[in-house]
Amino acid sequence: MGLLDGKTAIVTGAARGIGKAIALKFASEGANIAFTDLLIDENAEKTAKELEAMGVKAKGYASNAANFEDTAKVVGEIQKDFGRIDILVNNAGITRDGLMMRMSEQQWDMVINVNLKSAFNFIHACTPVMMRQKSGSIINMASVVGVHGNAGQANYAASKAGMIALAKSIAQELGSRGIRANAIAPGFILTDMTAALSEEVRAEWAKKIPLRRGGTPEDVANIATFLASDMSSYVSGQVIQVDGGMNM
Repeated sequence: MGLLDGKTAIVTGAARGIGKAIALKFASEGANIAFTDLLIDENAEKTAKELEAMGVKAKGYASNAANFEDTAKVVGEIQKDFGRIDILVNNAGITRDGLMMRMSEQQWDMVINVNLKSAFNFIHACTPVMMRQKSGSIINMASVVGVHGNAGQANYAASKAGMIALAKSIAQELGSRGIRANAIAPGFILTDMTAALSEEVRAEWAKKIPLRRGGTPEDVANIATFLASDMSSYVSGQVIQVDGGMNM
């Protein structure tokens, strides 16, 4: 028996990386998976097949998460296809790094829209369903830079700090309806994005981490599974840092 048997989860931006790891872990615990990405390409189709191979229902949806109307439409389709929505993981995100003095308005707006507005859009669309069910778990994928800030990433840090505050606020608003909301703040996680960094840069990061290694997408997925399951039934409005003890 899995921790998430009979539950349906939406995971945004799940065609690859941390989002995919979360979707796979949820499926291994028995959850049916509706995942979204900007395009349902070969990566997304491969993810869907991997999920289905675990014996659960899975479907990918093309979604511009930053668009309010599009998100409402997609969530409506997911509810129709799956019948319920128990878990929402707001994972969709991008970076457009740059020092503040050189940052363009477009760089700022793109990151805020994709990272923060998309979380609002999906929460807004999913909460009526969860309220009728009188249960639900919302998980915002934030970042340690949303807790501590980071030079050259003011837009990204602001978006992730916003996701933390959003989760805390939703926890207060909807706790009486049986809906929990929490945030995960990953640190240096080994993904395709970090793999592009030089060996020297990755080694410098490792020196700052007490556990002396970067995290894996599976490390983050394990915490997401805890927050999605009934094991965390009395946990809401919290931020869990998955960073190997790193203090930026």
